[in-house]
Amino acid sequence: MRNYTQVSYFTLGAYFDTGLLKYLFFMLIMILYIFIISANVLLIVVICLNRSLHEPMYIFLCSMFVNELYGSTGLFPFLLIQILSDIHTVPFSLCFLQIFCIYTYGTTQYLNFALMSYDRYLAICYPLQYNTRMTFKRVVILIVVTWLHSFLSVVGTTSLSSPLQLCGNIIDKVYCDNYSIVKLACYDTTINNIYGLIISAVNTFGPVALIVYTYIKILKICFSGSKQTRQKALSTCTPHLASLLNFSCGASFEILQNRFDMTSVPNVVRIMLSLYWPSCQPLFNPVLYGLKLSKIHSTCKSLFGWKV
Repeated sequence: MRNYTQVSYFTLGAYFDTGLLKYLFFMLIMILYIFIISANVLLIVVICLNRSLHEPMYIFLCSMFVNELYGSTGLFPFLLIQILSDIHTVPFSLCFLQIFCIYTYGTTQYLNFALMSYDRYLAICYPLQYNTRMTFKRVVILIVVTWLHSFLSVVGTTSLSSPLQLCGNIIDKVYCDNYSIVKLACYDTTINNIYGLIISAVNTFGPVALIVYTYIKILKICFSGSKQTRQKALSTCTPHLASLLNFSCGASFEILQNRFDMTSVPNVVRIMLSLYWPSCQPLFNPVLYGLKLSKIHSTCKSLFGWKV
């Protein structure tokens, strides 16, 4: 067994000296963070204040926007501090807090996609039974269960990782990552790996299986239905599918970086790929849904007098 030390902090090894450019990067990240907060808060307020948007689809969207604010807050303030810092270290407890925030964000996002696809499935395939099946009470229960499941599954992940005896404290990332910490362990981590694989399968393949099933059913209805049915399905399902694909591609980049040797890839490219899924998605979604969903778009125009 290798010698281990009591780790009180981690060093983020992906940062490099950028000189005065760090102030430019700081401003760019700050502007992006402000845009994310503004866009998501705007749509949350619009949905909450407008009674015509108090429908299951928009309530699920509201949950997604809240999750994006939560995930962004777990990442961006930390990044801003690290960019200006000359020593890129993070305390042990703060590192696991960030892991908890980012992992619950990712898990909740996938489950939100599953809820939204199930909602569209009921609305398009069972329009006459939709109001009785998707009641306000059921919507609230589904959202609460989604968030609770995310928190509990990630508590299990961090509970297994935090007691590990570590033989190093350097994480080759710009933010804290659970798998990078597990790789620093001095002894066998089979339990961590098995739990991680099971939870990843449940939290990823479970929602994806539901999404695929519901969209196969929706496509069957679209091909056999009228032109009006197809147009209605496309108008509500296209943003959802675009958002899902964008998030899945970003998450896949991150998984590949963790599981395979990426040292041959330039450091800047690795940093951009690792930041894509937690940073671009929270801006992509409100812009996409705000422009593509006519009810949200028209409500924003009427509330703020926009001419676009």
